[in-house]
Amino acid sequence: MIITRTIEAGIEKRIAQGGNNKKVIIIYGARQVGKTTLVKHILEKLKGRSEYFNCDYLQVQSLFSWENAGNLANVVKNKDLIVLDEAQRIRNIGVVLKILHDEFPSLQVIATGSSSFDLANQVNEPLTGRKIVYHLYPLTYQELAAEATFMDKTNIFRRAMRFGLYPSVILQDDHLGSENLNEITSSYLFKDILVFQQLRKPELLLDILKLLAFQISNEVSYSELAVKLRVDQTVIQRYLQLLEDNFIIFRLPALKKNLRNEIGKTRKIYFWDLGIRNALIQQMNSMENRNDQGALWENFCIAERLKFLHYHELHNVHTWFWRTYAQKEIDYIEEHDGLFHAYEIKWSQAKVAKPPDEFLNGYPGARFNLITKENVEAFICRY
Repeated sequence: MIITRTIEAGIEKRIAQGGNNKKVIIIYGARQVGKTTLVKHILEKLKGRSEYFNCDYLQVQSLFSWENAGNLANVVKNKDLIVLDEAQRIRNIGVVLKILHDEFPSLQVIATGSSSFDLANQVNEPLTGRKIVYHLYPLTYQELAAEATFMDKTNIFRRAMRFGLYPSVILQDDHLGSENLNEITSSYLFKDILVFQQLRKPELLLDILKLLAFQISNEVSYSELAVKLRVDQTVIQRYLQLLEDNFIIFRLPALKKNLRNEIGKTRKIYFWDLGIRNALIQQMNSMENRNDQGALWENFCIAERLKFLHYHELHNVHTWFWRTYAQKEIDYIEEHDGLFHAYEIKWSQAKVAKPPDEFLNGYPGARFNLITKENVEAFICRY
C-alpha cells in the first residue's frame, strides 16, 4: 500500500522545473520512515532516464567514492536523475555531491540520509547554495486519513497513540505491527548514531530514552537526568542532541517574554513517534487500559502540528509551552505575525477551558483554543 507523502508534490515540482544548475535535493529522516518508498514512487511516476542507488551496498559506496570521482562521468552517463539512498554511507559525500552538481549541471541528484547529524555536517559547507532540504517523518494523520471514513479516523488516533505511525507498523494488523515496531526499536533506531558517533556509553542512549518516555508532556531537567544516570550534564545534552538530530525526539522550549513569574529556562521533550516511546518502556496496552492517555494525546497532537508546519514550510511560526512558578500552564503556543495562539489539549471529554488570566494580561490579544478529538483535525491539518 503506497501512501502519498505530503512532501512528494513539492519534490516532483522542483524536479519538473528542469534547466541547468539544478539544486541537489536532500531528504532527511530516520530509518524506516519511508524514504526509499518515497523516492522509488517518485521515480516510477517520472519520465526520463533515472537510476536508483542503495548506498548501503559496498559496491555503490565504492562507485561514488571521492577517490573514484574521475569516473563519475561514466556512472551518470545518459542519466537525467539519480537517487543516492542512505547517502551518508559514502565517504566525503558532501564533496561528491558538489562534484555531481558542478560537473553535471543538467543532472538532478536526490540524496537521502537517515542520520542528519552526519550527512548535514558533511554537506553544509560543500553544498552552500547548491541544495534544497526536505525532512520526512513517520506518516502523518493527514496522509493516513486521506481516504478514511469517520470511524476509521477515530481508530487512527487510537492506533497511532499506541503503535505510532511508522509505515511498516501502522499499515499492518496489531500483531505484525508490534513485531515490526520491536524490530525498528531494537535494530534500526540507533544504528546510525552508534556507527557514526562512536559513543563511549551506547547503553546510556537507551537509559536516557526510557527516562524521557516516562516524562512526555512534563518538563525535563538535564540536571535531574544527570543525577539519575550518574553522568555529567554535558553528556546528557550531547546525547539528547544526537537523539533530536536523528528524528527520535524533539524539544519544546518555555515561553518567557512578559511576565516576571514565567518559567523560562526549561523545556519539554516529546517523541516524534509514540510507538517507539511505548515499545521502549513495554507499554503497549490499549488506550482503555492505561493511565497515560492525556500525555500520549498531547504528544500526538503537538508532533502532528509540527510535522504540518515543517511540511508546509511555515518557518515564521514560533512554538513554545507556557508555565508560571504558580503552576499556571498552557500546553502549546504558536506566534506568527505578532499574534499568539494558545492551545490546551485534552483527551477526555473536555470541560469548558479558559486560559489563565496571567497569560491574557501578559499577552493581550492572544487567542485561545481547546483541542479535543472532536476538533483536532482543524489543528493538525490546517493553518
